[in-house]
Amino acid sequence: MKITALAIIALALLASCKPAVKETMPVTGTFINLAWQDERNNYMNFQDENVNTDPEMWADKMRALHEIGVDYIMFDQVANERKAYYPSPSMEHHYPEGRKSPVDAIMDTCDELGMHVFLSSGWAVSQYDNVGDSSVVARQCEIMQELADLYGDRPSFCGWYLPMEDCLSPYLPDRSVDGINKLTATAYAVTPGKLTMVAPWGIYGAQLDNPKFKENLSRINVDIIAYQDEVGCVRDRFPMIRVRRNFRKLEKIHKDLKLEYWINIENFTWDRGTNNHYSSLIPAEFGRYLAQIVNASQSGCRRIVSFSIFGIIDKPGERHPLSQPVEGPRTWSDYQSWLDGDAHWSLLEDVFTSINTGKPYGKAVNDAHGARVCYSVNGLPSRKLSAAQSEIQALTDGVFGEEDPTDPRWVDFTAGMNVTLDLGRTRSVSSVAPRFLNYAQDHIHMPGTVVLETSVDGENWSDPVIADGPHAVNIKHDCYSDLTLFENVGDARYVRISVQGSLWSRRLCDEIIIRYDR
Repeated sequence: MKITALAIIALALLASCKPAVKETMPVTGTFINLAWQDERNNYMNFQDENVNTDPEMWADKMRALHEIGVDYIMFDQVANERKAYYPSPSMEHHYPEGRKSPVDAIMDTCDELGMHVFLSSGWAVSQYDNVGDSSVVARQCEIMQELADLYGDRPSFCGWYLPMEDCLSPYLPDRSVDGINKLTATAYAVTPGKLTMVAPWGIYGAQLDNPKFKENLSRINVDIIAYQDEVGCVRDRFPMIRVRRNFRKLEKIHKDLKLEYWINIENFTWDRGTNNHYSSLIPAEFGRYLAQIVNASQSGCRRIVSFSIFGIIDKPGERHPLSQPVEGPRTWSDYQSWLDGDAHWSLLEDVFTSINTGKPYGKAVNDAHGARVCYSVNGLPSRKLSAAQSEIQALTDGVFGEEDPTDPRWVDFTAGMNVTLDLGRTRSVSSVAPRFLNYAQDHIHMPGTVVLETSVDGENWSDPVIADGPHAVNIKHDCYSDLTLFENVGDARYVRISVQGSLWSRRLCDEIIIRYDR
């Protein structure tokens, strides 16, 4: 095909008009929770302070975090119930006397590894510290002074995390702004030049278009706001959709205010009910976590941090007092595989980027855009499909569904899936990957096995290749997607994907992603 100079200029202009796709950032920070608070921490902390404050365990944890690029540590608390996890001169110690404190162990290791630490100003009493209570603010200021005396000159100490969490629904209250500003005044006085950070919650219900939201942010004398994405808390049935839209609005607000913001993504789910003190935090499936990472990266934030990697993404064999009830170590290997460029996770990352940006990412996500669907679920030729054909054709339109089963881009294959795609001519196919949805609460599950067959003439077919569907365990509460990847497929014009029907669960697929050499 001949392309004129005018056409080339036009294509260049169109490309220049597209907004830049931001690179996906890894998680580089995490909160450290020293206190066993309630049953939420059952698989994160021991109640026995003798075990939970083991300095060697905490040193090993810092080394493991550093290994996967997590170099920013935020203490969630340094005291609980008026007992300190550091050598406080004013409080009883929350660790055996004669032993190095856990805060000392963490600071020493972070100094050694060149990591960065935000010390906490809390808790004055407990996790229920009231931001509007002047005595709580005063006590947190005293804690900051003690910590500044002990650690203010440490190379790893970079600032303060102020655990004055309050709700952003509909916006940060005036009492929170006033309380935070009292704390930051002390922080800047006792450690000049160090950063301050807060991490409010409630982004799901924030009124970002309300002028009061931006006004109160402008009044906060703080360096960094790390917004909790609340996907793990499942504030909505399908939280990723609202979070995507809210973070786009936050990007503009913070750009106007010239205020740095980070995103704190929740990598946990729940073993029983959500958001109560009688249910334990356990690792979420990595497909959900990767969607959050991509979403945060596209939001314009400066850094992605996560609550909490400790007890959720643990290195196999790491010195840890507890073992996860289900699939804990696999989260580490999945995350490490993604960092290493694993083909499965890289392709899924491209999908999530396409959803966030509304356009293909890097190499076109699906080379088979517009490929003709020859057969439907029941194997009838396309000319006999009538109205159903347009729905089935959505499998190759290059447009992906969001994490909501009512999104019309999801095609229901509960009765069984037997779809054949015509690529137009024989091509060298590198990979085939159908993408599926999981939402256990609506009995929507990914298939246990997926079958691939190929043909160059539509009559003679290859031996079937059978692959396990995405392995999902911790799926009680989350709506998320994943894919089954077939690699090194070979020469083919026709590609057939088959999945058995189910009497007890629904199967939803939005796209069959095919990559080939053009």
